[in-house]
Amino acid sequence: MTDLEAVELIHQRAWVGQKPGLERIRRLLGRLGDPQKELKFVHIAGSNGKGSTAAMLASVLTAAGLRTGLYTSPHLWHFHERFRVDGVPIPGEKLADIAAQVLEAAEDQTEFELMTAIGMVCFLRSKCDIVVLETGLGGRLDSTNIIGKPEAAVVTHIGLEHTELLGDTLEKIAAEKAGIIKEGCDVVLYRQDRGVIETVEDACRRAGNSERLWLTDPSALEVISSGLEGQTFRYQGLGPFRIPLLGEYQLYNAAVVLETVNALRSRGWDIPEEAVVQGLEQARWPGRLELVRRKPDVILDGGHNPQCMEALSRALGELYPGKKLVFLTGVLADKNWRAMAVELLPLAKEFYTITPDSPRAMAAQELAQYFSGQGVKATPCDTIHEGLERSMEAAGPEGIVCVCGSLYMIGEARHLLGLC
Repeated sequence: MTDLEAVELIHQRAWVGQKPGLERIRRLLGRLGDPQKELKFVHIAGSNGKGSTAAMLASVLTAAGLRTGLYTSPHLWHFHERFRVDGVPIPGEKLADIAAQVLEAAEDQTEFELMTAIGMVCFLRSKCDIVVLETGLGGRLDSTNIIGKPEAAVVTHIGLEHTELLGDTLEKIAAEKAGIIKEGCDVVLYRQDRGVIETVEDACRRAGNSERLWLTDPSALEVISSGLEGQTFRYQGLGPFRIPLLGEYQLYNAAVVLETVNALRSRGWDIPEEAVVQGLEQARWPGRLELVRRKPDVILDGGHNPQCMEALSRALGELYPGKKLVFLTGVLADKNWRAMAVELLPLAKEFYTITPDSPRAMAAQELAQYFSGQGVKATPCDTIHEGLERSMEAAGPEGIVCVCGSLYMIGEARHLLGLC
């Protein structure tokens, strides 16, 4: 079996008819020898920023000389991107071999459960010292929560998402995310809404971890410079640190990384300060406010909820003050797409719309009609290729194009731009 054949078999699995829970992944990993029991983890949950935080932290740990696994989702272009060791995606031959082993042991497991099992086997075979593990959905019942006590449980920014599964308030969603907190682990929390903080503090008390909660301090973050080439800052008097990731919110995610480093050091992990500086500077997280220098400039952002779109619009206003942008966008119909669209309208010169590659996608024509009804020119396109060509032509050499709205379109856009 090739890696492509393995990926096709994995994609045939779905959640249809299955309830959230850990029993299926527990059975599968048991049949595989419970590889997760021989690994150490930093477990990351949240609504926004968990992928960026995971990527920056993994880069720091690799720079510290630790063999570091990174498990994230979804992938942008290649399935292999979900499983990285020291920044390198799993090779095709290794993926095929591990996937064959997992599929042979599988019963009624879902697609994401199979992926999680592949990751566990991959990281054990790769002899990882530590694994940065990003949850897929929620936390308490997410298949990644099959692990025992992590070295640190990290909760990033919480927003209203998947309310039909996680709850209809920030506190309910935070409680589900805080389900990754286990007795004896350190806990790192992005400082945010008071109700969220209290929910996580309560989870820490119940786990006996109140003395091991690390809360970020935005007031201790000093921005030295910020622009199209990256951002330089100090945190709690330390630094300067530089990150190539754009957007003010990435500075707050970087603060989460720094607090996580403090937590790991308190547990005996050797992470030199120079590794922190180097790791942050070398961190990459494609498709999230990613600048592609062309004529015109192209910004790629996979934000797919109102909070992400608000952060994107604020960042674009700071990076390109006073300028109007051409947007190439597509959305999923089951998202709060109107709230997302409202954030883009004040910055828009015009829109080009596409239908993302998902059964949940909103038709390009329907989205274009909405924007036209708001008084902004909007043109539906049949493909991302067409939309990218037309939007870049409309922007002109000195303009800016922003591709956004759904991660389902960012991977193809990056491919068309020669980035993967």
